[in-house]
Amino acid sequence: MRGLLSFYRGLCSPSNRQARRKAGIVGSRCGFCGTQSNSKPQPRFGLLFDIDGVLVRGRMPIPAAKKAFEKLVDSQGKFVVPVVFVTNAGNCLRQTKADQLSHILGVAITQDQVVVSHSPLRMFTKFHDKCVLVSGQGPVLEIAKNLGFNNVVSVDMLRESFPLMDMVDHNRRPKLPSNPVVNLPMVEAVILFGEPIRWETHLQLIIDILLTKGNLSNVHQSQQMPHLPLLACNMDLMWMAEAHSPRFGHGTFLVCLENIYKKITGKDLKYEALMGKPSELTYHFAEYLIRSQAMERQWKLPVTSLYAIGDNLMTDIYGANLYNRYLDEGVARKNAKAVAKMVSTTGSTTALPQVEESHNHWESELALPSATSCKSVLVCTGVYNPNEEVPPDASHCIKETVFHGHRDFRFDPALVEPDWIVHDVADAVERIFDLEKFVPQ
Repeated sequence: MRGLLSFYRGLCSPSNRQARRKAGIVGSRCGFCGTQSNSKPQPRFGLLFDIDGVLVRGRMPIPAAKKAFEKLVDSQGKFVVPVVFVTNAGNCLRQTKADQLSHILGVAITQDQVVVSHSPLRMFTKFHDKCVLVSGQGPVLEIAKNLGFNNVVSVDMLRESFPLMDMVDHNRRPKLPSNPVVNLPMVEAVILFGEPIRWETHLQLIIDILLTKGNLSNVHQSQQMPHLPLLACNMDLMWMAEAHSPRFGHGTFLVCLENIYKKITGKDLKYEALMGKPSELTYHFAEYLIRSQAMERQWKLPVTSLYAIGDNLMTDIYGANLYNRYLDEGVARKNAKAVAKMVSTTGSTTALPQVEESHNHWESELALPSATSCKSVLVCTGVYNPNEEVPPDASHCIKETVFHGHRDFRFDPALVEPDWIVHDVADAVERIFDLEKFVPQ
């Protein structure tokens, strides 16, 4: 009997409790001694939530959202897994969006949990000291400065300095001839934050800046290439608000700008960078914030799996699958390096995998991902219509599917196939917790 007691006491010893924690057996009560481990479950996954059509419709929460977040926060109001909100909205500061979400969802959310479409611009430090023209609505000058840009000009500032340039609206035309008030520096790059108000004004003056190399005192030089660097955020053709049908998004504005430029010059408009979903830039930045949360909460297990929950096949699902492909290629690059190292030490002449080294700009700004996968979860409460089938094969897609993605993102049928389709965000969270065998305390 003493031997048996010694055996059970050994199971309950601190060293064995530590071993159980390492094995992932945490937060469980010992059946023999009744002691309760103070350790909480260690999540190895993070959640990326789209907002419009998944959590809210306009300013109203989708009922399933509050049900989902009851599972995602503990009794102290802290998240039990790393969570980032990834939206293509770009006409506000991250703190403003965090405050809006906190109010709507009844959960404390910080700006470090929010990725808006322009968030990756923080990584483009080579433009931060250049004079940039910004387009969009809301506090665009404040947004730009918050991102690190030190010399910013708005479209309204151009109008004030060059009043004769904005002529579409007859009521806004100057009544008397006016001389330009040239008090602005020459523009060196253009940043498009989101859909502006008065599209005709923004389209006209952005085209003018591109065709005059940043100086509106000059005449158009439509044959001069390349044009100024152009960085665009939010490629959504449409988005879902309170209306029963999707509304125009910034992607529609970009279509107009691209086609006007090509009609005038005969050449394609070129982008220095495209941000917002489905760009890998956005998901890489979101994954960086997921890692930061895990470190702040002292969750020691690396976050290896990401789940992106969205309502739009052409942005949320396409983007998550595209980033998953990027992560797969990253694993291949690491494997190639490992094989190369082995060859250098063993002298083996075995052929190495033909994987090119990545030269993505953002990889020099953020640490390489710890995640190895990014799975896509599609909900039926927004843009996606569950009565329309996901295209089953490539030939059908090419013939039948209208691609709503951006011009520079080629249509790949595999990228618009979600890993899972669920009714709403509450179902999505429940499915993910089941897949991960995660039971929060």
